[in-house]
Amino acid sequence: MSASALRALHHGLPADGPLVLPGPWDAASARAFEEAGYPALATPSAGIAASLGYEDGATPPVEMFAAVARIVRSVAVPVTADLEGGYGLPAAELVERVRETGAVGVNLEDTGPDRTLKDPEAHAEYLAEVRAAAPDLFLNARVDVYVRRVPEPLPAAIARARLYAAAGADCVYPIVAPPADLPVLRSALGDLPLNALALPDGPPVPELGRLGATRVTFGDGLLRRALAGLTSTL
Repeated sequence: MSASALRALHHGLPADGPLVLPGPWDAASARAFEEAGYPALATPSAGIAASLGYEDGATPPVEMFAAVARIVRSVAVPVTADLEGGYGLPAAELVERVRETGAVGVNLEDTGPDRTLKDPEAHAEYLAEVRAAAPDLFLNARVDVYVRRVPEPLPAAIARARLYAAAGADCVYPIVAPPADLPVLRSALGDLPLNALALPDGPPVPELGRLGATRVTFGDGLLRRALAGLTSTL
């Protein structure tokens, strides 16, 4: 399916019914989520890393792209791929690699290879280059101010999200933003889709929607739950 189909799924949703995108870590989990009726999938880089035996952030790009391609081939629903910060690839090359996998969307974070936040203007420029190279690609811009524990993260998250939206992002993802900040982010961002992370001890999906989330993803949370379930049966 096309990027336009994925983009359409982010609009016209009820307040308590955000788009839920499970995170497959391999072809088998992707097929299971598709069979459960989910209309699209969002690969988690941490989940794929764990499935391949790497620490989060340490997966060689060639293996990450290959894993995404296997997931895309295994299902008929649209797939968006978490590709960390872009692996240092020029925007045009990144887009070419994404197209080779068959993914119709990409999640790009603003944490750099040194695990610190990138300059927001520089990252916005990179996102704009990705957008120019692929006008049709669904572009989710992850904002890492909360996960990097910057002081006063809410205004920083809003400022970065607005920059990334102006650069062409279809959605912004202030990962691990506390539930109390979601209504403020929603108000500040207008109609721009807002991605929230579902956590085991956090609000349920309908409540995340009422707080302002347009889209809910899980990171590697579903893999962790699957492993916990497996361990409990042994």
